[in-house]
Amino acid sequence: MPRHLSARIDSFPLKRAFNISRGAKTAADVVTCTLTENGVSGHGECVPYKRYGETVEGVLKAIEALAGAVSAGMTRQELQTAIKPGAARNAVDCAMWDLEAKLTGKRVSASACRILPRPVPTAVTISLGDPADMADEARAHSSQKLLKVKVGTSDDRARMHAVASAARDAEIILDANEGWDESNIREHLLLAAELHIGLIEQPLPAGKDELLAHIPHPVPICADESVHTIDDLQALSDRYDAINIKLDKTGGLTEALAMRDRARELGFGVMVGCMVGTSLAMAPAVLLAQDADWVDLDGPLLMARDRSPGLVYSGSLVSPPSPDLWG
Repeated sequence: MPRHLSARIDSFPLKRAFNISRGAKTAADVVTCTLTENGVSGHGECVPYKRYGETVEGVLKAIEALAGAVSAGMTRQELQTAIKPGAARNAVDCAMWDLEAKLTGKRVSASACRILPRPVPTAVTISLGDPADMADEARAHSSQKLLKVKVGTSDDRARMHAVASAARDAEIILDANEGWDESNIREHLLLAAELHIGLIEQPLPAGKDELLAHIPHPVPICADESVHTIDDLQALSDRYDAINIKLDKTGGLTEALAMRDRARELGFGVMVGCMVGTSLAMAPAVLLAQDADWVDLDGPLLMARDRSPGLVYSGSLVSPPSPDLWG
């Protein structure tokens, strides 16, 4: 019986506005993909991202355009060249992984993980705001092991001081979302070192980050917007110390696994991150994150309403997905 591919747009309200250097959002607008064969369905979720030229409507159409090829027997490996990396391919790729697991009775973790999957510590994100408000939020999460703090303005010194003082026992990642430039990056890097910041993510705009190859890194620097797939890695080896792998950038778990392995070969540290999505989007990433250096998969914690069943978060830990969620 042929496989049937379908997709729909879902919207999940956030608990509060989520702010980064490029703007704010109050809801997670996602595309949910379902792949059905013999009455069994696999599911995947993607988060189209405007920064990469994506819209929910465009991604929905891209997925629907694959329906004929999927029905005719397109494999997960063939999918990798049938559509460009990005949100649409991610949703279909993850739905294929989920369906394969359900049809064979073999968990995705058996193929994707080198070790028995376990709960992993994830960052909690502090959105961009006034220094006092960010300090209050950091203080409220000061028991967490890892905080990811959104910065990316012309002067983030007060924010950095405020958060570091409010959460002295947590490791802190600063995520500038391409918001720094040549005039302020050195000063921000030096202050980050003084404050014992653990990692700085994407300080300069993608495509304008050559400077990183010529200045000291007193704090490790991680690529996000500058890195999407395995093909990007080699050119970034003199600029970045780590990379952030997100399934919506790689186009799914299949490419993400290969990218993780190649990144390790090249000496990069590995972060596994996410867009703002639900537990269905995070589930495959939790398996990818089993041996990551940093994990940032707190999307469902930002939701006013998550999928049910969802991932289990306890303290700083997120557990692998149960079979009734994914995989």
